[in-house]
Amino acid sequence: MIHPEREVTVAIDAMGGDFGPEPIIEGCIQAMDERKFRPILVGDRDAILSYMPQYYVEQVEIVEASDVIDMHEQATNALKRKDSSIYKAVELVREGKADAVVSAGHSGATMTLATLRIGRLPHISKPALATLMPNVHETKTLVLDVGAVVDCKPRNLYEFGVMGEVYAKEVMGLEAPRVGLLSNGEEDSKGNELTKEAFPLMKEIPGFVGNVEGRDVFNGTVDVVVTDGFTGNILLKASEGVADAIFTLMKEQIRKSLPAKIGALLMKKKVFARLKKQVDYAEYGGAPLLGIDGCAIVSHGSSNAKAIKNAIFQAIRFSRSDVNKEIEALLLAHNGKSA
Repeated sequence: MIHPEREVTVAIDAMGGDFGPEPIIEGCIQAMDERKFRPILVGDRDAILSYMPQYYVEQVEIVEASDVIDMHEQATNALKRKDSSIYKAVELVREGKADAVVSAGHSGATMTLATLRIGRLPHISKPALATLMPNVHETKTLVLDVGAVVDCKPRNLYEFGVMGEVYAKEVMGLEAPRVGLLSNGEEDSKGNELTKEAFPLMKEIPGFVGNVEGRDVFNGTVDVVVTDGFTGNILLKASEGVADAIFTLMKEQIRKSLPAKIGALLMKKKVFARLKKQVDYAEYGGAPLLGIDGCAIVSHGSSNAKAIKNAIFQAIRFSRSDVNKEIEALLLAHNGKSA
């Protein structure tokens, strides 16, 4: 359930991202124009103010941070970099000064700090990074994990399923989400050692429908797909590559044919615009790290202002929901059955 009356404070790593603070500040401004929340921008004060119109300066709080963790650096170094923008942003959530953190910076550092500094929910052994992927019904399929835990145990997959089902209910608004376990076939006997051992545990999840295949992520037969972070990350990157390749091939074929050019012009505003919106990462902005005792949204380093705005919206919606409380309640209800 979403509680729109809850006041939400979002800590935003203003220095993370491939393009510096400009798109992050612009995304924050766009979000402020559309939603009511308290933003805390973390980073170099002078740099932030240089991109912040005077009208908005009094509406934001700025927390000074003198350090930035670069994308090529080791994620484990993040714990020692206490003056970094992402460390200070995460600390605001840990200290209860913010409800959520949004960062387009080093994803590994963000996940490490969120897990170790904010902490995990009491009955979650490992968090999961969840992302929304398009399907043919013009809705979204929630896939987790897509990179937080590359080496999983059966218990982890069970917990991912619980978290995915609850997120689909509480944040996506699905009344009875269908949860599938990603495998190399739909039959119960299919899979590797990990999925075969996880399968009986997954049966404890109310919405579990069994094994699903890679194509089911996109055909809309399930709402939540559970997998380990290694497989999930490959699935995510491969699907992004396929989407880019299809658009490139379409453009090349259209340029070669006059009738195709005319048809493309006629379809541009409706068909192509809707298709582009379906596969555009900026439409949802970031991936929530589920299983931590708070909210962390991990965005692409190449995020534009629109992506940052929508990542902030995700953080607001998550913080106004009962996701973490309901995850704990479902795990407690089945405590011991999946041990």
